[in-house]
Amino acid sequence: MSGRAAFDELCDDLLARDGDLQRAQMMGYPSLKRNGRLVACFSASEDAMVFRLPDPAARAETLALEGAHLFAPGRRGSAFEQWVVVPRALAERWPELAERALA
Repeated sequence: MSGRAAFDELCDDLLARDGDLQRAQMMGYPSLKRNGRLVACFSASEDAMVFRLPDPAARAETLALEGAHLFAPGRRGSAFEQWVVVPRALAERWPELAERALA
């Protein structure tokens, strides 16, 4: 399954269980938001899901995963401190990380 298909499948599951969630776009990235606040997106260029993890402990634990790194979209050069990119190789972890982003 492609990374985008895994992202869409996870979003469909989350949307079915949480009426406060909706699909959105963030700077052209397909995204998921809750109550107007972005919580996750998909980066096609990295074939990875990106999670907003405001909790420092959850963020540090996620950044320790192989291939995970802070999200730095475009050519701005600076990373988004609370956003962590998790590669498709770790897609089995995406549901757990989505729950953390929604917590």
